[in-house]
This record gives sequence, C-alpha cells and structure tokens, in this order.
Amino acid sequence: MPDRGGEHVVVAIDGVDGAGKTVFADQLAAALPACGRPAVRASVDDFHRSRGVRYRRGRRSSEGFWLDSYDYPALERELLYPLRAGAPVRLRWHDLATDRRVDEPRVAVPPGAVVVIDGLFLHRDELVDHWDFSVWLDVPFAVTAARMAVRDGTPADPDDPAMARYVGGQRLYFDACGPWDRADVVVDNTDWTSPRFVRRPSDR
Repeated sequence: MPDRGGEHVVVAIDGVDGAGKTVFADQLAAALPACGRPAVRASVDDFHRSRGVRYRRGRRSSEGFWLDSYDYPALERELLYPLRAGAPVRLRWHDLATDRRVDEPRVAVPPGAVVVIDGLFLHRDELVDHWDFSVWLDVPFAVTAARMAVRDGTPADPDDPAMARYVGGQRLYFDACGPWDRADVVVDNTDWTSPRFVRRPSDR
C-alpha cells in the first residue's frame, strides 16, 4: 500500500455482485489500526441514483445497470474531492432501502487515514484515477450467483433471464474497462475464507 507522507490513502475494492467486496473491505479496514493507520470505510452502494433513474431503461436492462446505477458526480463532490482537499466529507448520500437522500453531517477524516471504498464498477474511466491502490476480487459468475441466491433470493444460475441485468451489465464493464488490468492487485476470492493473489483472472 502506498505511503503518501501522512496524507489520506484511498483504496478501492472492486468486483462483481457477490464477489465478497464488503467482507474483504471490512477485514482490511479492521486490520489497519494494528499497522498504525486509522481506517475509514465507505461504499459506492451509499451513492446510488434514485430508483427512477436506475430503472429508466427497463428493470432488466444490463445497459441501465452499467450506466445508471450510481451517482458518480455526488461521490466525487461529497467524498472524493473533499477528501483530497483535507475537508470534511459525506460517507453516505443515498439510502437504497428508502430510495431517499441521506441527510447526515459531514465528518472529518483523521490525518493519514486509509479510506477503504468497496463497490461495483470502481475501475471505470471516471473513477480509476481517484484510487491510490485498488484490488480486483476475481470470482466466477457461477460462484457469485450462488452467493447472491443466498443473500438476495435471486436465481443461482447466472444464465437465468432474471440475472441478465446484473451479469450483462458487468460484462459490459469488462469489455469497456478490463478492471483486472487496471487494478494494482488481483485476488482470487472464490473461497472468501482464504483469498489468494493471482496474476490473471479466472475464465467467466
């Protein structure tokens, strides 16, 4: 992890739905204080766009999932740019369950903190330059779909038509950005109790 001489370090944890991003990011953040670095957690899931915008191309649109899910201008304006300026930030902007903007005060990030951000599509063009270090969690769709079935009640088969929005949107991301090539580290997280570094992503 880079040392920015006491400035904040921003680490992105990327991967498809069900790759284990939240667990991985939580564990990383929990380990950092023992290394002498305060940690702050954030998630792109707290910067969704409103439901009407997310589904304006249709409930099963893979293009809509890829293009319309997240409010990147809000993420930059409320969190990423103030963070670099040493100003207070907002860690949450939108509540997915209520589909409403979160009205929370800005918070100060401790000097030298590592800000660990997890979420989908973090290596897209408009975000990739914000990260000091980034991780791609590589897990086959067959595994992630099974995890999502337990978590969300969605079909366990990634080829099921009900999964077309999510799997198709992520494949659009792969084609546009090749996130494993942009990441600093690729981690095989197929067994999330035993992640391991890999050079190349698995076949999808």
